[in-house]
Amino acid sequence: MQGGSINKLEQLKSNLRNMESVAIAYSGGVDSTFLVNVAYKLLGQKAMAVTATSSTYPQRELNQAINFTKQLGIKHLIINSEETEIDDFSKNPSNRCYYCKKELFSKIKQIANEEHINYVLDGSNIDDKTDYRPGIKALKELSVVSPLKDVGLTKKEIKELSRAMNLDTWDKPAFACLASRFPYGTEITKSRLKMVEKAEDYIREMGVKQFRVRFHNEVARIEVLKDDFSRIIEHSEEITKTFKKLGFNYITLDIEGYRTGSLNEVLKK
Repeated sequence: MQGGSINKLEQLKSNLRNMESVAIAYSGGVDSTFLVNVAYKLLGQKAMAVTATSSTYPQRELNQAINFTKQLGIKHLIINSEETEIDDFSKNPSNRCYYCKKELFSKIKQIANEEHINYVLDGSNIDDKTDYRPGIKALKELSVVSPLKDVGLTKKEIKELSRAMNLDTWDKPAFACLASRFPYGTEITKSRLKMVEKAEDYIREMGVKQFRVRFHNEVARIEVLKDDFSRIIEHSEEITKTFKKLGFNYITLDIEGYRTGSLNEVLKK
């Protein structure tokens, strides 16, 4: 590990100590798991993890989050935040994430006030500045703190530090909520989210780690790393059969391969 990441970790610890008590939005991903681990080791029961369940959050992810917090010993609160019931979210405008974050962090903020907790935190890192993130506006409006970003930690550094801390999530593939599988303007419903979740579960069971199944109405567009193209083609018949049972009529493999935020490409144009 480089000295720069160690220095950032020490600054993070200092900042957390000064906060004294925190409620952390915990998804179970690399960043929020790292933050929860550091905060609990420093603040003990003055640190709380809060996970929101909804149709956009797979059961698999929730189970992993529950298991980790039990092993760690941190207080873990599970709340419901059903974004599909918000019209501005389900219509899927380009600032969809704003409405999601506003709903989620308003609830966490209320919990923090009731528990007399000083700060609400999220796990954004410095690399998140390079992508389109409309949810950041909601964080600012609600005075949510992003301590990993504040000390300049990158995703790579967080993974290195997580590995040194023996966190199983250090090499966990990037995950974004299931709503990110829908092109802007395509309505997001519980049934459609379930289709995508089951489709991605099937691809995952094949041993593919980094991928997305994008929803284009009757078309499922599979994004995988180019090294995994052969695996998808080899199992194309089984994939087609399974996806058609889920409700898709056409199944495609994106020859550009997996990339984060591919549905934001239309905004850049």
